[in-house]
Amino acid sequence: MTKSLAAVAFLVPDYDDAIVWFRGALGFDLIEDAPLGPDRRWVVVAPPGGAGARLVLAKAADTPQREAIGRATGGRVGYFLETDDFDRDHAAMRARGVRFLEPPRREAYGVVAVFVDPWGGRWDLLQPAPGRAAVAR
Repeated sequence: MTKSLAAVAFLVPDYDDAIVWFRGALGFDLIEDAPLGPDRRWVVVAPPGGAGARLVLAKAADTPQREAIGRATGGRVGYFLETDDFDRDHAAMRARGVRFLEPPRREAYGVVAVFVDPWGGRWDLLQPAPGRAAVAR
């Protein structure tokens, strides 16, 4: 039996603002945006051509959810955006206003730099080292 992690819920304060950021800043595709009822939608975004998990944008519905936006991983990097060309994507993301918290660095597993989304979540932009297993397949 083959299994894969298909999607991950990503809390946001507003669907439309999140769609704008994911599409504009990260270049993600809007895969689906369907109404589910009053003030609820099924919104899915993903990197173009990506083979990994998609993000289901989930609008925070109450105070505990609103307080968790940007803190789902307790201040650690919680999202790993893999690329086949770090320099190209790093430059493009910076040009689109993505805020990196550090300069790129080379690690045993590849080239990486941490960036932050508008809600405080931390992400790695990562190009795996040759011969290293990629995060998503």
